[in-house]
Order: sequence, then structure tokens, then C-alpha cells
Amino acid sequence: MDAMDGLDVTACEECPELCASRSRIVNGVGPADADLLFVGEAPGEREDREGEPFVGRSGDVLDGALRENGLARADVRITNCVRCRPPDNRDPTDEELANCRGYLETEIEAVDPEFLVTLGKVPAEHLLDRSVTITDEAGDVVRAELGGAKRDVLLSVHPAATLYDPGQREAFERAIERAAAAVGSGDQATFGDF
Repeated sequence: MDAMDGLDVTACEECPELCASRSRIVNGVGPADADLLFVGEAPGEREDREGEPFVGRSGDVLDGALRENGLARADVRITNCVRCRPPDNRDPTDEELANCRGYLETEIEAVDPEFLVTLGKVPAEHLLDRSVTITDEAGDVVRAELGGAKRDVLLSVHPAATLYDPGQREAFERAIERAAAAVGSGDQATFGDF
């Protein structure tokens, strides 16, 4: 790791191909003490241009699901496994994920969220360190050692999946509803209560 300032990566040259394809490092956004931390895969073209994760159509889907459950984007923290845009919107490689893992672990530890929500297969597999069939496991909660503590991780399909396969919308909405309910209204609920 080259440099972090708080939760932000300020400089990194670990992945030559990503450095060549990015226009900026895209750090997480949202409160540094958020109860919910959403973890995506990597910035896309628009995220790279605007410097914020989950903007554009996928961000609209996520924002809408949050609003439907009494949350705003400003209430949650949103980040990615990899902070630089892979060329041609490809999945990050295992090496790229590993190179950025320390930054993500530092962010998770600092934010100390009540729950993490993985958005898609890549972050689920990366955080759980195992193969995941996201369409079968969406909505499942797994306990994992992340950021120096045992944490509840809710698996969700990626918001973009709902755009390309409307059949995924129900699973996505159910996962966001479950996450919001688990931290909502000052309740002391846990995922096991649902």
C-alpha cells in the first residue's frame, strides 16, 4: 500500500494496468461511522469520471431501493473492492483484488459497520474467500472475519443485474429491505431476527 489519508487512498501504483486505465482513484463515500457498508466490485467508466462509486444506472437502482426502505445514500457508506477502473469494464483480477485488499480492510475496520452488504458475485467471493453462486445465495447472511472483527455479511445481487434480468429485482430488493430493517429506526435487530 502506498498511501492512505483516513479512509481515502491517495496514491497507489500497485496495478499497472489499472493505473493506465483510471483517471482517478475512486474512494468510498458516506459516513465514516455508517451502520451499513455496501461493497461493490470496481468503478465503471462513469464512476471513474465522477470519482464516486455506484453512480449512473446501477446507482439509481441502489438509491431507489435505499429510499424505499427509509434510507438515503448519505446514510450508508458505499465502496468497492478495487478502487481503480479495470479496462473495458472487466472483472478485477485476483492479483488486483489482493493488491487493494489492505485498503478495504482498513476501511472496514475504521467504519466498523453493523453489517456489510456485498453487491454482486465478485465482492462476495472476495470477502468470503470462497466460490459463491450469487443467484442462489442472495439474501444469505454469513459471519466472516473482516477488518479485525467477526462481521455479518449480507449477500446481494448487483444492482445492474436487475437492469439486465428483471427476475433479479425481487432478490435485490429483498436484500436491501433486510439490511435496512436490521439497522433501522434505532432497533437492536439482527439478521437472525428476520
